[in-house]
Formats: sequence, structure tokens, C-alpha cells
Amino acid sequence: MSIEIGVILPTSTPDPAQPILGDVRESARFAEELGLDSVWSTDHLIASGPMLDSSVVLATAAAVTERITVGFNVMLLALRPVAWAAKQVNTLQLVSGNRLVLGVGTGNPAHGDVGWRAAGVSFADRGRLTDEALAVLPDLIAGKPATLADGLEATLAPGSTVPPIVVAGNGKPAFRRAAKYGDGWATIAMSPSEVKAALDQINQLHERPPLKATVVAPQLDGPEQLEAYEEAGTERVILAPTGDWHRDYEYAAKLKR
Repeated sequence: MSIEIGVILPTSTPDPAQPILGDVRESARFAEELGLDSVWSTDHLIASGPMLDSSVVLATAAAVTERITVGFNVMLLALRPVAWAAKQVNTLQLVSGNRLVLGVGTGNPAHGDVGWRAAGVSFADRGRLTDEALAVLPDLIAGKPATLADGLEATLAPGSTVPPIVVAGNGKPAFRRAAKYGDGWATIAMSPSEVKAALDQINQLHERPPLKATVVAPQLDGPEQLEAYEEAGTERVILAPTGDWHRDYEYAAKLKR
């Protein structure tokens, strides 16, 4: 079985009443020592619970590890000017030794719109802004000339290797976005059969080799489900946090073994 196993760093919480905020350095090192494949940081300006800045978190995780992949799960591109986002991404690529995976999404409506308003961005425009950003992001990251939405041509220096871009979301707009811009597609808690059905739709729109899925918080009772996810076209799973990251990471390592 070749499916990758990732975990979320203790920098945010699915339950506002129980913040999961822990030592990024210790947790990243522990995940690498256990042989896990990747560590991930969530992203938002103002969420429904405490959340650390994703770029700082991943830079810290990269600095204390050597092998493990570090990833955005997921970066909300529309919260940032795209040139700034590209600068953060290509700098992370350079300082991590090309270990980055860039998950991109439009945000969970459960967090509300206050974070978007605080950033001066319309919540209703986040899909359009994400598409505009993805259209120029690879060239910006690579240090190539890119024409921004307002017509300005910009070139970042230095450039870096463009990381794999995994586009998240369910529904037709997200599927089209993944097919057009993604190197992979991400979803939350879908069953293997649902993953397969969604990938079939996405790959009908995708002219390149078929995309594979990243499944966050998969429905797992043991390794048999991992095999089902892999057969459905899943390349990695990212386990959900429970509040005890030591226990979570040890369970993830057990599944990987």
C-alpha cells in the first residue's frame, strides 16, 4: 500500500471550546521520527476558534525537520494579494528544500465572513479571486513575469520550484477549479465511493493525467479502509486532530505500518 499518511499540526481547532494549540517544533519532529509522510497547517485570518498563521507554522516545522512534507491545508488565497501569497510559498519552498505542498481553498462558511471583511475582501468574491490568483500563481512562484488581474506585470525574485497545488472543495465550481489549476484535489470526510465518484467528474474535465485525491478526516476504522481509499484514487489521507496530538500521531504511524 503506497497511500501517504499525514497529520495536522496543533495550531487550530475544530471545536472552539477546546483549542488545540501545542508546540509546533516538538510535534513536527515527532511526526518525522514516527515515519509519517506529511504535516499540515490550517489557514485563516479570523476563524471560529484560535488559529496560528499558517506560513509561520510551516516555516517552523520545516526548520526543525529534514524529510517530512509540509503543507497548507488549505491556504485561502483570496485573503491575500496574490503576489504576497506567491512570495510566502516560494520562500517556504526554498527554506524547506522543496518539501511543500500547497493546498488551496475558498474557506469554510462555518467560520463566517469576519476574517474576510477584516482583510478587506468580499466573502462573495472569494471564488472569483481564488481563480484569478491560481491563474498567475505558478509563474509568480517560479519567478517568471506574470500579469496580475489589474494589468500590472510583476516578477518575483528569487523564484522557486512550483510545489504541487491541491485544490480543495466539493461542488461544480471547485471541481472545475481543480481540473483547470490543480495537481490534485482535496476533500473532507468523503467515503471511498464518494471520492471515486467525485474524481470521475473532475477527471472528465481534466486534460492532463488523472488527478488523485487528498482526503482530510477520512472515515477510518483500520487499514482496510485505507486500501479502499487508495483503490478509489486517493494518494494521501490527513487524519483529523482529537485534542491529543501525541496519541493522534502514534495512531497515524500505526496505520502506516
